[in-house]
Amino acid sequence: MISNFRNNFPKHIPELNSEDQKIHDDFVKSWLRELNKKHYNLIENFNHQYSVKYLLKNNFRNNINTLELGCGIGSHLNYEDLTSQNYHVVDIRENVLKEVKKKNKNINILQSDVQKKMPFDDGYFDRINAIHILEHLNNLPSCIDEVYRLLKNDGIFQVVIPCDPGFFYKICRNISAKRIFEKKYKRNYDTFIKREHINTPNEILGIINESFENIDTNYFPFKIPVINLNLCIGLTFKKIR
Repeated sequence: MISNFRNNFPKHIPELNSEDQKIHDDFVKSWLRELNKKHYNLIENFNHQYSVKYLLKNNFRNNINTLELGCGIGSHLNYEDLTSQNYHVVDIRENVLKEVKKKNKNINILQSDVQKKMPFDDGYFDRINAIHILEHLNNLPSCIDEVYRLLKNDGIFQVVIPCDPGFFYKICRNISAKRIFEKKYKRNYDTFIKREHINTPNEILGIINESFENIDTNYFPFKIPVINLNLCIGLTFKKIR
């Protein structure tokens, strides 16, 4: 069933000048490193352990083909058992993929736009992981259609998204990312984040639910299924056939 949310896409994002683009790319990389610090352990553990715990809890089979969308500097790889998977990562940014290549020799790395067709056969992957990436995509339906093509009929699609623009999320962002960004670059953070988190949880779930069935949901940190009272949501889907 096609939802009305598709009418919102593709979204137009104004181009940045060269100076602002450098700031944008630098902060994305810096913020990913910042998240590795101890005071972010609780939220980072949820972000990266949600999908892995689901696999263990449901005895998802070994020797699987996994694709991680928008891998960034490869933080999630520290949580995965790479010996039991043929693991692929994809990201559009060359600067972050260089970080991944330095630390990981036994995974497959692809520089590509996840909103476009990728060089894999239909139904190649048993599992596709998208951790804090779907909120950034201006043509989200195209990405989800590609996920559907790439995923096996009995495969799983695992997602973690922020509860932005939820009330609790905004409070926490104001004392973390916003404070760091404005101190370092002397620029307005609100202008920056409007280019980043362009899709709401309702839009993301509306598009996914066209082609996938939700089989697991976990809110963090308060477990109550209310976006305004949480920071993130972890979800697992299977294909509707």
